[in-house]
Amino acid sequence: MTPTSSIHPLVDALAERIRSYWEGLPDLAPLAIDPALEAISGSLDGERLFIRNELRQCRGLRKLHLETARLGGGLQILHCVFFPDPRFDLPVFGADIVAGPAGVSAAIADLSPLDGGLPSAIETALAAMPIRPYRQPRELPTWGTIFSPYVRFVRPSNGEEEQWFIDDVMLLLEVLAAATRRAEPQALDDPGTVSRHSAQLDYCQQQKRNDKTRRVLEKAFNPQWANRYIEDLLFDDPAPL
Repeated sequence: MTPTSSIHPLVDALAERIRSYWEGLPDLAPLAIDPALEAISGSLDGERLFIRNELRQCRGLRKLHLETARLGGGLQILHCVFFPDPRFDLPVFGADIVAGPAGVSAAIADLSPLDGGLPSAIETALAAMPIRPYRQPRELPTWGTIFSPYVRFVRPSNGEEEQWFIDDVMLLLEVLAAATRRAEPQALDDPGTVSRHSAQLDYCQQQKRNDKTRRVLEKAFNPQWANRYIEDLLFDDPAPL
């Protein structure tokens, strides 16, 4: 992302909130990233494409990934996923924003269950979240079976609803932070670890079915580069047990 780029307020505000949130996580540390994938420039339909990737890790979460992207003076994307270490009984956090000159077309956030369901403390906390009267809720895609019943998927229609979405995301992250602090690791050969590892593999596989992302990357770069980006950075499988 170039310093002079005009970023949609929701993309910019949520990215900053996520970066601030990271600092409160236990044992936060950098996570190595290929310099060729950290700041990326390309071209799509005659417009410049800029992608920035930021990676961290912490106790309980094997990868914290924040991606921000901009295409020319139009399309802007925020993509954020926190993948748990399979030894910990924690969900996957995910948030995405797609914005353009006409506003935000999609905003989604969730704590997605692995291994059959959410831990009871997380379920209770999510059930207590406020249900805000978004004017334009959106339907989940066909591959959206990975999401929890508490997923927020909307088209914010004004600044107030954009702030609601930020508030919802931060509530999800507060629930995850509390669960991360409480969680204790299990052994690599524990049946729970093995089951969560398998469930995370399935989650990554489901996300890779989003052909829209692949098509955009293939067009801006090439199929081989797009496959590497998706397989090695966006939705890399957890390390073998």
